[in-house]
This record gives sequence, structure tokens and C-alpha cells, in this order.
Amino acid sequence: MTSRTTTPARAALLAAGMLVMTACGTTVAGSGAAADPSPVPATPSQTPDYAAQAAAAVARHDKLFPEVAALCQGNASVAPPRSAAPDDLPTDPEARKYAENHAYKNEAALTPAAQCRGDAHAARIKAALGGSGGKGAPRTTRELSGLLTGMGYKVETGDVYASSTGNLSFVLSVPESGPCVTGQVSPPLSVKAHGAYMEGGCHEPRGGH
Repeated sequence: MTSRTTTPARAALLAAGMLVMTACGTTVAGSGAAADPSPVPATPSQTPDYAAQAAAAVARHDKLFPEVAALCQGNASVAPPRSAAPDDLPTDPEARKYAENHAYKNEAALTPAAQCRGDAHAARIKAALGGSGGKGAPRTTRELSGLLTGMGYKVETGDVYASSTGNLSFVLSVPESGPCVTGQVSPPLSVKAHGAYMEGGCHEPRGGH
């Protein structure tokens, strides 16, 4: 025979269970426990806008060197010519092998705008060096580093160096927008702009195979 108190007791037990389930996951003051946060949908990764980044770099360059920007205003930043493909290599086996083994020395092609900036910086530096290696030309690596730094260029370790005979040379990357500017200070004075090497950087690679 079923007791009349069975049904109320079962209902009380069910209610207590519901309270326990409801309290699960809540925060108790002073306990330091936090409720599980709601899942946040992942933000889809975005492809970097390289064209916008390049344009921003050129804008920063132009603020640093307004005279160069004025000279090169209106030069198009069109894509440079493509680099040599296998079909462009010499057909002679020996010449082809030589070209392939020295491909690491190839320089990246420059857009008309980058070429203009590079040439303008080369002329600017050449003028500061005394035009034709006159009395005002630096005589030591320290003097040359100081001159280039004072002109707004960032001189890294190894960018300014002297040969065993004392001839001064330098390799720079134009701030923000490139390209490279390489120069020899000791007579005959020579300063030229060029693209970065295929292996990266403005210093001519010394490797190969």
C-alpha cells in the first residue's frame, strides 16, 4: 500500500534537484569562481592589403624627404617588369648554367616611382660627399656614418665599410619605401640606386652554388 506522503516527498526532492542544477555555474560572491562566458564567434582572418601598406610607406618617406617627393611627384608606381624566367635564360648549356648559378645576384626590378626616388637619393648623397670626391668628402667610416645619419638615413652595422686599402663604401636602404643606394666614396666617386637582391637586402650576396 502506497503512503500518502510519498508524492509530496518526491515533489520536494525534485524541486531541490532543480535548485541545485540552477545554481550550477553561477558566481558566488567572494568565491573567485566565474561563470563560463558565452562563446565568441571567431573573427575571420583578413588578407593584408599590401598595396595600401606600400602607399603608406611612400607617404612616410615623402614626409621625411619632401625634396625627393617633389622631384618624383607624378611618377607612376606601376608593376615592374617581370624577372627573367627559365625561357629567358641563354640556350648555350654553359652560359645557362652560369646564369642559373648566379641568379642569387639578380636585383629586383624597380617601378618608375621607386627608380626616381632612388636616383634622387643617389644624387643627394653624391652632392653631400663633395660631388667628385673633393676636400669635403669623409675620410673614415665614422665620418661617413655621421654624414649619412645626419642626412636622415639609417646606418646599420656593416652598411659603411673600408677596404684593405682604405677605400670607403656604403650600402643603404632608403627609409620606408626603398630602394637601395650603393656608393664608393674614394675616387672615383660613384653612387647608384638599385633594387634589393633576390635573396633579400641591399648587400650583394656572397654565396651561390
